[in-house]
Amino acid sequence: MQPTRVAKPRPNYFYDYRASVSEKFIRRGLYVCCRSLPAAILLAIAASLALELGNMLRTGELIRLWSVASQTDLTFNLVTVVLSSSVLLAALLSFFLLQTRPVYLVDFSCYKPPDSWKWPRQWHAHCTAACKKFTPESIDFQSKILARSGLGDDTYLPPGLAQQPPAISMSDARWEFEQVCFTAVRDVLAKTGVHPRQIGCVIVNCSLFNPTPSLSAMIMNHFKMSSNVINYNLGGMGCSAGIIAIDLARQMLQMLPNTYVLVVSTENITQNWYFGNTKSMLIPNCLFRVGGAAMLLSNKRVESWRAKYELKHVVRTHLANNDAAFNCVVEQEDAEGVRGVKLSKELMAIAGEALKANITTLGPLVLPISEQMLFAANLLGRKLLGKKKLRPYIPDFKLAFEHVCIHTGGRGVIDEIEKQLCLTPEFVDASRATLYRYGNISSSSIWYVLAYIESMKGVRKGDRVWQLGFGSGFKCNSAVWAANRRISDQHAAWDSFDHDQMEDDLAQSL
Repeated sequence: MQPTRVAKPRPNYFYDYRASVSEKFIRRGLYVCCRSLPAAILLAIAASLALELGNMLRTGELIRLWSVASQTDLTFNLVTVVLSSSVLLAALLSFFLLQTRPVYLVDFSCYKPPDSWKWPRQWHAHCTAACKKFTPESIDFQSKILARSGLGDDTYLPPGLAQQPPAISMSDARWEFEQVCFTAVRDVLAKTGVHPRQIGCVIVNCSLFNPTPSLSAMIMNHFKMSSNVINYNLGGMGCSAGIIAIDLARQMLQMLPNTYVLVVSTENITQNWYFGNTKSMLIPNCLFRVGGAAMLLSNKRVESWRAKYELKHVVRTHLANNDAAFNCVVEQEDAEGVRGVKLSKELMAIAGEALKANITTLGPLVLPISEQMLFAANLLGRKLLGKKKLRPYIPDFKLAFEHVCIHTGGRGVIDEIEKQLCLTPEFVDASRATLYRYGNISSSSIWYVLAYIESMKGVRKGDRVWQLGFGSGFKCNSAVWAANRRISDQHAAWDSFDHDQMEDDLAQSL
């Protein structure tokens, strides 16, 4: 008998998470839900005891018991009252002790480079040819990738890459970071009125550029922050590191009372431009562009009135124990010894598998009960009747969120997420616009998407925002925010953006 062959996912095919759902991810999501169960039980006990005591006070029984107790020995009912009161106080005290501190996003800022940094698609071909590092085949390959990438002519790259020879020294890379991140931090501090010495923690994530002193130290030095500021520098964590940085900020805000945390997300292009001719390593040259964002978070309850959002959930999943997933995005040297980032052909399939792990964990936290019951019934039916007899039920994530911020990893990624999650074009329009206007700006892309939503559409109080990022390792991370107030800020990053021109350009590139 011939052994059964297992079908492998096709290269560049986004894995259909609907075909199978791993129960371990559902259990993980339910576990996250159950972490708040003790507080909910204590609140229910406290409420029932409070109602009982209120009823005894309303009927006058408490007054009669006090009168009897003052004239005779304690009765059983009075002992019950004392015990109920004690348990009530203990339950209320435990409830407040178990509560976590709120995490508010006070405001954020996205960097808009000067016009002199613009890198039109025709200019890309000119510069790659002028540096004399690429073969004609490599130049033609990059031009074809750019033509259907979903990027427009107004994306940005460091001006040093256009010099001959290209300026890619350590000092040039530092200069790029300073221009991008110092400006973004300065803007968010000016918008919020927070002084640098009020910051209690600084978190910077940049995957491919990690100098000494660290990037977080560069920010603290430039803005002359206090000597007791806690700082972290996250490196090598890919395009989803922005959500990881937010999760670290959340953990710090649970430990540090009454403080601000500054989070900066960026990627450095200067020292990470590939000057070789291996096609799988040329793709990042076509997609990655300059960008950076600074976010100010706080746990101060006084900030709740002006803060834009409150963080509700962070769900982080990874496939690092899978060798194919671990090696699908790797920084390495090519056969000629030229350093760059290699993207494997299985990247799209692995991204789909990572998405499945993340949303099946996230689902129990955000989906309405009706959707969860339908999903559970379908899953049980497929177990009993067989997968071929019953089609899998796809939860409607449009019922869980009003806005979705998808990482701008590429045109194909956005298309597949729209298809598999059954999203309408309105849900992915902001991500398409960000890819077109700024390209793949790594971990900061989800903030440019949110800035677009605020500038072009507006956010109503209570709206739920889902930020979804993918990164090397391989990781898929989600952050869920709830709007504290109505938001219609006009971000400079989206000044003069022509949506109609974008639609025309994208239609011609199909």
